[in-house]
Amino acid sequence: MYLKLSRGRCAALAQIVLTAAVISCAVNANDAATMVREQIESRGIKNPAVLQSLRNTPRHLFVPAQVRALAYTDQPLPIGYGATISQPYIVALMTQLLEPSKELTVLEIGTGSGYQAAVLSPLVKYVYTIEIVPELARSAKAILQKLGYKNISVRAGDGYKGWPEKAPFDRIVLTAAPPEIPRVLIDQLRPGGRLVAPVGENVQDLVVIDKSQDGKISRRSVIPVRFVPMVKGTEAGN
Repeated sequence: MYLKLSRGRCAALAQIVLTAAVISCAVNANDAATMVREQIESRGIKNPAVLQSLRNTPRHLFVPAQVRALAYTDQPLPIGYGATISQPYIVALMTQLLEPSKELTVLEIGTGSGYQAAVLSPLVKYVYTIEIVPELARSAKAILQKLGYKNISVRAGDGYKGWPEKAPFDRIVLTAAPPEIPRVLIDQLRPGGRLVAPVGENVQDLVVIDKSQDGKISRRSVIPVRFVPMVKGTEAGN
């Protein structure tokens, strides 16, 4: 059984659907702008390109439908499989600490929803991102492709091993916390590069590691944080 509509009614229905979609996009854009103004700029994030990328990235599309109404609130949200999408301010802070620019190649450990990679995409040359949970890797890849991101590659795998075929990287960012930074990731960081990561178990700090041109490593802590643990491949069956 089906309902037959006249051409005029079909056109009217299509216009209603289009109007609803436009209104929804406008509402979400306003939510993103409010998020940036009230949660991020007000806390000292000043990089104009980072702020614009956060305004333009549809955070609500990177979270499950059941928590979509909370997408632009000041909190991390569950995305399944024990993973979360980070609090907007933390995404902004880590992105600013990376000091992104258009000539840089970035390795992300912990794709999660794909949101951090999407924020980085317009700011850098290319993003390689690894996710330990195959289901999350597949869903992130699907949404990133659907939204038209062309400079992001997603791979399911063990972040503790990095991505040696594409190394060295100008920047590396971890979105889950290892007890200590794996040496292999520091080795895959290009001289002159920077790594930003949460580090620790019961107590965690957001850490910035810089590698000088002659390979010397310097480290500083920025703020206390709370991230999910970074899982090794043997723990996840990979």
